[in-house]
Amino acid sequence: MTATALVERDFAVPDIRCAGCIAKLEQGLVRDRRIAAARVNFTEKRVHLSCTADTDMPDLIGAFSNLGFEAHPIGSGPEEADAEAETSRELLRAVAVSGFAMMNIMLLSVSVWSGAAGATRDLFHWLSAAIALPTVVYAGRPFFRSAWRALRHGRTNMDVPISIGVALVCAISMYETATSGPHAYFDGAAMLLFFLLCGRWLDSVMRDRARGGVTALLRNMGTGAMVLGNDGRSRWVDATALEPDMVMLVAAGERLSADGVVIGGASQLDLSLLTGESAPQPVRPDDRVHAGTLNLDAPIRVCVTAAGADTAIADIARLMGEAAQGKSRYVRIADRAARLYAPAVHCLALIAFAGWMIAGAGWHHSLLIAAAVLIITCPCALGLAVPAAQIVAAGELMRAGVLIKDGSALERLAEVDRALVDKTGTLTLGRPEAIGLERLDIGVKSLILSLSQASRHPLSEALTRGLQAYDVRPAEVKSIRETPGFGIEAHWAGRVVTLGRPQDAVLGDALATELSVDGRTVATIRFADRLRPDAAEAVDALGRQGIESMILSGDRAGAVAPVARELGLTAQTGMSPQDKLAAIDRQVALGHKVLMIGDGLNDGPALAAGHASMAPGSASDVGKNAADCIFLGDRLMPVAQTVRMARRAQAIVRQNFALAIGYNMIAVPLAFLGFVTPLVAAIAMSGSSLIVVGNALRLKWAIQ
Repeated sequence: MTATALVERDFAVPDIRCAGCIAKLEQGLVRDRRIAAARVNFTEKRVHLSCTADTDMPDLIGAFSNLGFEAHPIGSGPEEADAEAETSRELLRAVAVSGFAMMNIMLLSVSVWSGAAGATRDLFHWLSAAIALPTVVYAGRPFFRSAWRALRHGRTNMDVPISIGVALVCAISMYETATSGPHAYFDGAAMLLFFLLCGRWLDSVMRDRARGGVTALLRNMGTGAMVLGNDGRSRWVDATALEPDMVMLVAAGERLSADGVVIGGASQLDLSLLTGESAPQPVRPDDRVHAGTLNLDAPIRVCVTAAGADTAIADIARLMGEAAQGKSRYVRIADRAARLYAPAVHCLALIAFAGWMIAGAGWHHSLLIAAAVLIITCPCALGLAVPAAQIVAAGELMRAGVLIKDGSALERLAEVDRALVDKTGTLTLGRPEAIGLERLDIGVKSLILSLSQASRHPLSEALTRGLQAYDVRPAEVKSIRETPGFGIEAHWAGRVVTLGRPQDAVLGDALATELSVDGRTVATIRFADRLRPDAAEAVDALGRQGIESMILSGDRAGAVAPVARELGLTAQTGMSPQDKLAAIDRQVALGHKVLMIGDGLNDGPALAAGHASMAPGSASDVGKNAADCIFLGDRLMPVAQTVRMARRAQAIVRQNFALAIGYNMIAVPLAFLGFVTPLVAAIAMSGSSLIVVGNALRLKWAIQ
């Protein structure tokens, strides 16, 4: 097979539930000689295959089917996102139906518990059956489908004992109802489904928030370009049809749709998506430019060198996907603990049934005890141990201005011991601010405002914001004209005034602008990207938690050095997305768990590759989609608060597992010995879940 060309294929596999599923897929698929490698993305429930080019799609789908998994090839349209959203909606509807049914059945059960007998009791049992059976059929579908697929292919999972337990309880309850028996357990079946569906839906919501980074990244590419033909005429060409050696005519305000070399004109480009650099960068003939960057000032002509999948932005998208594959191999605590759960529960229930049959209890009583064992050992408390803590922690962090996108991120955040931080937009506010405005004369401020508010250049907008804080009125000017790449010109009191690039060669490439009257410089205004107000405090707080910080930046060394000195951090500058990935790999090789904090498109792969990642709310769509957590506002302290909350949440999770295990150590022997009915088992199971949830609620005070 080494001589055969390999191709890459991606599949959506919705039934990936736990560590056992990952192992079965990655080990089982490669037994097919046509499949060279299989990699599971646990977060997105996807599988990446390297297979021979002549392998047909039906054969690959058959390889999944032989292992008991339903797989769908991943395309480029929106159908997959729609299917994933529909799964979450289906679970939410099932939660609503089972919750409504549970409450109504419990109301009917109260009358039975209160002493209703004879025909009245039978009527309430039949009414409960009329509510419960359709509810179980509808709301139990996620468990029944998964269990059936597993059993059909000779394997088991956590949904098998759940399905067997619910079916047994319903069957026994129907038998009791039909024979006017004193006990029916429809309320237990509905309660069981409700609690389990709550955990499954919360897990689905967490996973949905973790998807979509690459899609958002590729939206930053232009949709097409005006291309100059050999006959001198221009025509619109879609981005997918651009080819090397075509000449693009890129107007001011237009985003580039391909990589290339400038062959005509001069302008300034916003490169912040690719480099994180906040200042516009000048480009001239022979300079290389990239898809996704924004032309700010003047029209330029660009000879295409790479288009479509060969562009730098597409390379970053691939890096993000590969990095996410690595992170997705982190399997959450609950999934690791659940790996041996299903076979253990089956064995316990089977032993209970066989033991009581041998003891002469009869099939009815033996079946009741087996059902009670299945219910009382239901993984509800185990399943809620992690989501309950994560949801409470996420809620408290949201009040503190932090959005958690992926529940497993809290586990990874609790383990980090090294923070790699981008500068522009992360340690700094990411927007240029005019400095020294307070020293300007009121008349100069008024004149500058009249010119700056007429432009949409980033530096002009920064000037406008700064001057408006002084309650300045704009001067009356006439004939305002903006020359892309040079500045704004107007007439004021019979004189020519300009606001634009400094004439001084030293200042020409700096973050500065100057006001001139009749060619004489009146004022020079510099700009700075200010540190977040609590950046030093946040870095110190991370240090006290044992997390050493370091700056990774795509900016120039001169722009990074002052920030590094002020915060007392080491810095690496001029870094490309590949460089940042390499820096993370070096830290991992040293045994560190990396927290990546960044905001730009150039940070996307690093955010996806970090053990955990955070981005500010001002980040690009790519940064926000690639990150595990998003912090809002101008403060950096939420980063340290999130790490502290994550560590506290993990302590609560461990306590929850101890509570769940302790509950089973007490409850299982009682059920095994016949002291627990299925109804009492359902109540005990629900009680253990409430204890776990109550313990998780203590996190509400952890962030204070």
